[in-house]
Amino acid sequence: MEVQGRIKMIDETKTYGNNGFRKREVVVTTEEQYPQHILVEFVQDKCDLLNSYRAGQMVKVSINLRGREWTNPQGETKYFNSIQGWRIENLEQQAQGGDNSMPPVPPMEAFEPADDFNDEDHDDLPF
Repeated sequence: MEVQGRIKMIDETKTYGNNGFRKREVVVTTEEQYPQHILVEFVQDKCDLLNSYRAGQMVKVSINLRGREWTNPQGETKYFNSIQGWRIENLEQQAQGGDNSMPPVPPMEAFEPADDFNDEDHDDLPF
């Protein structure tokens, strides 16, 4: 699954427990009639994927939905959902010239004859 939108906020990487579990959260705001602010978690080594992103960038995030069951001390069973990201792509780079972009146009000097070119010396056309 994917979520597409503009980064609203990127949190710092946080470490939990004795095993060093790492988690970093990002909020992506969708651009639709009723924008949604979607909290996506990146965990462990995926936290570093967010290092080169900033608030305001348009992105596409590949996600997995996670669900878990928990029974509290009173014996009540509760269910929790989370959205985990595993890839993020900058959509602004693609719009500004991805693989489909035209090659750059050479400067006008590239179309002018070289200084050592003389029409009289190179008149070897067969007609």
